[in-house]
Amino acid sequence: QYGADIQLPGLIWGKVLRSPHAHARIRSIDTSKAEAHPDVRAAVTSADFAPVDADADVGTRAVSDNLLARGKVLYKGHAVAAVAASSQHAAEEAMALIDVKYEVLPSVSSVEDAMKPDAPRLHEELEGNVASHNKLDIGDIEKGFSEADVVIEREFRTDTVHQGYIEPHSATAWWNPGDDKITVWCSSQGHFQIRDRTALVLGVPESQIKVVPMEIGGGFGGKTTIYLEPVAALLSKKSGVPVKVTMTRAEVLEASGPTAGTYMKIKMGTTNEGRLTAAYADLRFEAGAFPGSPVGAAAQCLFSPYSIDNARVDAYDIVDNKPKSTAYRAPGAPAGAFATEIVVDELCEKLSIDPLEFRILNSAKE
Repeated sequence: QYGADIQLPGLIWGKVLRSPHAHARIRSIDTSKAEAHPDVRAAVTSADFAPVDADADVGTRAVSDNLLARGKVLYKGHAVAAVAASSQHAAEEAMALIDVKYEVLPSVSSVEDAMKPDAPRLHEELEGNVASHNKLDIGDIEKGFSEADVVIEREFRTDTVHQGYIEPHSATAWWNPGDDKITVWCSSQGHFQIRDRTALVLGVPESQIKVVPMEIGGGFGGKTTIYLEPVAALLSKKSGVPVKVTMTRAEVLEASGPTAGTYMKIKMGTTNEGRLTAAYADLRFEAGAFPGSPVGAAAQCLFSPYSIDNARVDAYDIVDNKPKSTAYRAPGAPAGAFATEIVVDELCEKLSIDPLEFRILNSAKE
């Protein structure tokens, strides 16, 4: 049985209302008409989640704000509210009755646009939309490049790519009114992290929640976080019965985390004999709406196969108006390795050295 296969006595269905805008301030949310629908049992917004500390950093707030937007929507498909009704069709009807007033804002959808001086700021505390800038340094790259006979510098861009798992996200929650215990049935790549994050968002002890991992129809890193679980739990608490919420394929692509799009500049230098003397990488990875791109893994990976005395990596984590990125099979590493290995191949071609021999000559030593 997969996540959406679970059936429980008295089960009702939830649907999530999502933003049609990539970036907008939420002026108001009115669920009264939806709640007046004869088949509706509950409605929730971010106001129903546990309060978030006003001084919490944007990364801490993201755990909650990515599930139901608080204050602003930051990508098309960002969840705004949810309803639960006696049938899926009734839930869809009720969802259309929720009245949300938006103030549409300019948006950015690439790291290069997000870092421009006049770019709209997603989070007030993140200047230039830079969530973090880490630097890895060894040796003296200026000296290393001065010793090189051949230097090649290239730019690379890779697009946002979704994991494309066949099974959509689904969560069924039963908040038992008798003992206040919560049981969640869902599709995930790790039920303990689902439990821990759900507890954080709901403001309840982890011991109050039991997560039952169902058979998984693919994940590839994309099912390591929460999207529906706390929403289904709150709808269950309000309605008093189990609630199932399942994404459509469109919702999966619009509202669950892909791998990061990237901009990468790679510069490498060698002697005429093929000995690497220096390497530099400028990595700028999309985190999506909230901090947390895999740029750190890329920074650690891209030069690690080689013995290089002089190297530097600048690694930027950049927010833009796309869904929050998540893991995708060795997150960050394939993009970084792709850029480096293209430059290495080009160096080999320029030096007329066999690519395998070049790699053996410059291979990392224990």
